[in-house]
Amino acid sequence: MITLAIDASTYEGDACVIVDGRVVAESAVAMKGLHDERLMPAVADVLDEAGLTTDAIDRIVCGAGPGSFTSLRIAGAIAKGIATGAHRPLFSVPSMALIVGGPDVPEGRYLAAIDALRGECYVSLYDRDASGRTDELEPARIVHAEEVAHIAESYGAHVISPTRSPNSIVARPRASAVVHLERMLAARGPVDVASWEPSYGRLAEAQVRWESTHGKPLPAG
Repeated sequence: MITLAIDASTYEGDACVIVDGRVVAESAVAMKGLHDERLMPAVADVLDEAGLTTDAIDRIVCGAGPGSFTSLRIAGAIAKGIATGAHRPLFSVPSMALIVGGPDVPEGRYLAAIDALRGECYVSLYDRDASGRTDELEPARIVHAEEVAHIAESYGAHVISPTRSPNSIVARPRASAVVHLERMLAARGPVDVASWEPSYGRLAEAQVRWESTHGKPLPAG
């Protein structure tokens, strides 16, 4: 089984190739403040390092968010484009599962947290066992940032987040964490490539401003 995994839920994008449960190539790139798009070149780099073309891929797995609106759109477009062009199934996983399932995260219960701006965070609850297998207990929701530590304490969980804060474990979403999410992938199955979109968590700031100015929803398309 050859898997191409992609995530760009934060300001850092990640791509990797997994062959039969073993990560053979991985690359991370910055996603913010750049004039050129770097995630697709990173995808090309990991395929080249693995000695593969898109025709050799058996499936594509994309981090589904929530997180950075622009970065998620880029990752989703790349994943859908490859899945469509190569006629391969596309799977999605919560991006916060890619934090908890990443390398060097020990066994335990975790409240994954990603900055949602406006003084808020996206949080989701996970268990990780001794083998690394990661299971979602509660899906993502938005909470006030100052509530994160209290929520984690109420669940007996450690806070894990790309953003450094008191008493939190610092870890970013890693595409390679897909190796620990096979049960989740099997339970969810592939998405419909034509209609699937990442879960942005909230509307983009530009859309919020447009709708506030015009007093109506932004037209689709």
